[in-house]
Amino acid sequence: MLALRVEKKRLSVKNIVKPDQPDEALVRVLLSGICNTDLEIARGYAGFIGTIGHEFVGLVEDSSESKLVGRRVVGEINAGCGKCDQCRAGDTRHCASRTVLGIHGRDGAHAEFLQLPAVNLLPVPDTISDEHAVFTEPLAAACGILERVKISDSDRVAVIGDGKLGLLCAQVVALTGASVLLIGKHSSKLRIAERRSIETARPKDATKRARQFDVAVEASGSASGFGLALELIRPQGQLVLKSTFHGKTELDTTRIVVDEISIAGSRCGRFSPALDLLQKDAIDVDSLISEEYPLANGVHAMRRAATRGVLKVLLRP
Repeated sequence: MLALRVEKKRLSVKNIVKPDQPDEALVRVLLSGICNTDLEIARGYAGFIGTIGHEFVGLVEDSSESKLVGRRVVGEINAGCGKCDQCRAGDTRHCASRTVLGIHGRDGAHAEFLQLPAVNLLPVPDTISDEHAVFTEPLAAACGILERVKISDSDRVAVIGDGKLGLLCAQVVALTGASVLLIGKHSSKLRIAERRSIETARPKDATKRARQFDVAVEASGSASGFGLALELIRPQGQLVLKSTFHGKTELDTTRIVVDEISIAGSRCGRFSPALDLLQKDAIDVDSLISEEYPLANGVHAMRRAATRGVLKVLLRP
């Protein structure tokens, strides 16, 4: 089968052996999505070697769970050991022995086939198209914010970053009734949020509202977003970190300590709330799709995904 792989710090589409783990479901990938984490992995983030990609919708071809065979599915990306306290509690996201689809210890979704434990797979309702279902994982990550912090309709929330994740985060938070400001540098991207009645601003203009926000969500994918987020939060406010990128961020703890700011990391969210939002057509994902390429053109697709102004690039095996 074809797969988009990172090996010896190089990206290429290769013909590799189809996966054949008898204790896991075999999924034929219908569509996969390139995200910023894929781009960072190609630059060296996480030291991953293998097939990249973790956003997908696919068709189950084989599984010990017979009711899944022939169903369209999406898949939770963390596969746990099944034995630790985290796994027994039903949450594999922090299992110390977990593998993560296309990120850590497990080949990913930019391929013709992938494998995951059957317990990781969620059927996709017939009313959700493949092009929408492929957004389940990043939308779940946006929904994960609400697992980490409590946001009410009286809160003021700043979302830093107008990329794919930032746009999803802003839309999810806006559904709480909170007042949301999306901060970014690209007029075309900010207009997507404006069409959903979400207020937008450029970073320079946003700084005029320093210390006015109860919550700031950093989803810019750059180190500079962290400093802007701190500038915007009121004393005893909350900072939610969503960005993952290759490199280190300098941290000035003085502001955090003096103003008693709480910091919460937020990574993967649950898939069920994301599927529910997609089924209700509550989130605009169509505006986030920029381009689609055959998997065979995966290297070019990755270059396009890294191009300024481009949002979601999809791969179709």
